[in-house]
Amino acid sequence: GRGLDPLDDALALMYFGWRGMTRAADDYLATVGLSRVHHRILYTVLRRDNITMSDLLAILQISKQALHRPMKQLLDAGYVAVKRDPARHRFKLLELTPAGRAVERVASGHERKVMARAFKKEGAGSEAAWSAGMAEAGRG
Repeated sequence: GRGLDPLDDALALMYFGWRGMTRAADDYLATVGLSRVHHRILYTVLRRDNITMSDLLAILQISKQALHRPMKQLLDAGYVAVKRDPARHRFKLLELTPAGRAVERVASGHERKVMARAFKKEGAGSEAAWSAGMAEAGRG
């Protein structure tokens, strides 16, 4: 149908582009009993040394309740480990286990492959333009 706003085409590209970029990763994650939310957690924990649960909540911008179930699944499956902060015993620090790092590497690898192909096809400046647009959109 006809768009209602000049930016509708850009919105459609974002929705379908996201689906295309994450499809292979989501298919892989399903084979190990995980989903998109689990991948976001693994991705974030891997990139932050000794992250606390409260820092993870702040980065993901989700509630404790929303994080509880997927985090419990990741802990129970042995993808995430918890240790106490030696300096601050009340704080639990999260880290990926070798199995968690492997799952994250494969899932993110599928997404990087799609992005690399798109940037290569579109040529010079496409990655920088996309990154600038997403950074601005992320500011809300």
